[in-house]
Amino acid sequence: MDAGTILYIEDNSDNRMLVRRVLEAEGYRVIEAEDGTQGFEYLQSETPDLVIVDINLPEMDGYEVTARLKRMPSMVHVPVIAMTANVMKGDREKTLAVGCDGYIPKPIDIDSLPDQIAKFLRKSDE
Repeated sequence: MDAGTILYIEDNSDNRMLVRRVLEAEGYRVIEAEDGTQGFEYLQSETPDLVIVDINLPEMDGYEVTARLKRMPSMVHVPVIAMTANVMKGDREKTLAVGCDGYIPKPIDIDSLPDQIAKFLRKSDE
């Protein structure tokens, strides 16, 4: 069962492992990148069905990663979801303003994560 390929850009290895385990159990193929540069290297050879990006990344933050992703012709229709500990007033709106298609606050709810991801993938198919 292949539910789709997800590129997860996150610098925290514990977070990557948790999200990968939850999503792989649902049939997703999860490609991990520790930072934006590594994420863009992956995109040279493949286009995922969805990208999850942490906002607080070293060197190039998630806002910059998202803005660059949305300028790539191959990525225009690929949903980009911010998964972040930035949960203050206005943070969600800021992520959406730079081009994110969705926002998932940390700590994540592992029980609802698969449904949230499936919903974003369905939206991109419409």
